Amino acid sequence: MSFTRRNVLAGIGAAIALPAIPLRAASLDKVKAAGVLHVGVYRDFEPWAWMDGDTPRGIDVELGQALAAKIGVKAQIRDYLAGEDVDEDMRIIVWKGPATGGQLSDVMMHVPYDRAFALRNEEVVIVAPYYREGFALACGKEVDCELPPPQFKGRKLVAELDSIPDFYLSGSFGGVLRGDVQHVPSGMAALGQVRDGKSDVAMATRAQVEHAMVGVDPDAMRARKGPLPALTSPGWDIALAVKDNSRDLGDTLESVMGDLKKDGTVAAILKKYGVAPRDPIAS
Repeated sequence: MSFTRRNVLAGIGAAIALPAIPLRAASLDKVKAAGVLHVGVYRDFEPWAWMDGDTPRGIDVELGQALAAKIGVKAQIRDYLAGEDVDEDMRIIVWKGPATGGQLSDVMMHVPYDRAFALRNEEVVIVAPYYREGFALACGKEVDCELPPPQFKGRKLVAELDSIPDFYLSGSFGGVLRGDVQHVPSGMAALGQVRDGKSDVAMATRAQVEHAMVGVDPDAMRARKGPLPALTSPGWDIALAVKDNSRDLGDTLESVMGDLKKDGTVAAILKKYGVAPRDPIAS
């Protein structure tokens, strides 16, 4: 399976091109000596990470800050553009850096926790799964969201271009809905279309749907409660990645993430953004 932030709608590519000398991802001792944990997140990936002016916001941002605080250092958040696949993203973010120059991070957030994926990426270690992601539908007030999807024929459907939601709506059920699907740049943009009454049905990740519902009149937009028929994706776990030679850092972050789950920090951060905590299968 090829993982991209779009086709799993979980996850990056070219990092911010900065004139600084590339940095080496640091081991635990180096992180503590420097007093800083460099945390790599996806850019424009609400509710997980986005910029509010000059301030980084989002679940992954706050989790990165909580991890850093637990090991006694400050977090420096670095955002990276999503690329063609997460294999390349990890190369750029935590183990080699972009060909054009830039900065490595010590840890990358929001990495699929998958055995086959991990085995083909020997330069990194994937640790500390912290959420179980999946897909969901949101519908406007004129639509019964629990209907079999083929009955959405003639409605205005919307999804992120070239994503699994796009492929599902356009290609499932014999392609009966293909002509009704509009395309936008992101899952949050799709949900915004429904919230603003411009579209009838949007499909995005479960976290995006739940986040989009915050503060919205439930009569104006609601989430589908039942499963999505013919959806082949069973969901996926989300975790952290560190460079292979930073295994001591990875081991510590895994232990710390366990503590943050036990003391309710992970759940509290998720709930702050309207996202229900869901334990990864791997845990």
